[in-house]
Amino acid sequence: MPRVVGVRFRRAGKIYYFEPGELALEPGDMVVVETVRGLELGQVVVPVRDVADPEITSPLKPVVRRATADDLQGAKAGTARREEALRVARDKIAAHGLDMQLVDVEISFNGARIVFYFTAEGRVDFRELVRDLASALRARIELRQIGVRDEAKLVGGLGPCGRELCCCSFLTEFEPVSIRMAKEQNLSLNPAKISGLCGRLMCCLRYESEQYERGRSEMPELGSRVVTPRGRGRVTALHPLRGTVTVEFEGLGAQTFPADQVAEEDEQG
Repeated sequence: MPRVVGVRFRRAGKIYYFEPGELALEPGDMVVVETVRGLELGQVVVPVRDVADPEITSPLKPVVRRATADDLQGAKAGTARREEALRVARDKIAAHGLDMQLVDVEISFNGARIVFYFTAEGRVDFRELVRDLASALRARIELRQIGVRDEAKLVGGLGPCGRELCCCSFLTEFEPVSIRMAKEQNLSLNPAKISGLCGRLMCCLRYESEQYERGRSEMPELGSRVVTPRGRGRVTALHPLRGTVTVEFEGLGAQTFPADQVAEEDEQG
């Protein structure tokens, strides 16, 4: 089995695997690796380990070296150039009158390539802008249009819970989130309460979704007639995480029972 080490290029970014060679690398180490875009500086987040062939994409690119003081100094210098690139790009966008919002910029390790990320309502013809930026910044320029969820990941912020956004702190990839998940968790369907800063459904709606699905699969249907230790009634609420069911009895009010004490009438024969 091949030996690999996991490297990340930005906080909460996707993890890529590289061949470590003879280097003894640990999480937190800064390394220079070879990528399809050239040399890049990244941080080790997964220690050296053996993996099965299906888990990796061949051929593996190598870790060139552990980052030196000069490498790290160059990365700091790139931060200053990043600010310049943002300023120049904003001026050029305004000059061309383009309807686009600049979100972030990424400068390659050797400074030869600069990638600008932006949002826009529709398609944007930025060919003239690319030529102007290439001339002003003397680098290969790429412009990439991103969605609102990617914008939130790059910009960051605080969610309704008061914590840093999940997408920019630990989520490496976005997974589908549906309104059904909010319904199953008995949450308010008010968009203002179940939407994140990006305006889309909050990623955290997915965290407990499987537990709710599993719990509801072991309970009677909402609204069904059931038999309980107290008699027959109708299910008015399900509480999957607590494992309980609320049953309404005609003229006698409601009572909550453990799910294993409630059975649908047809199950009783």
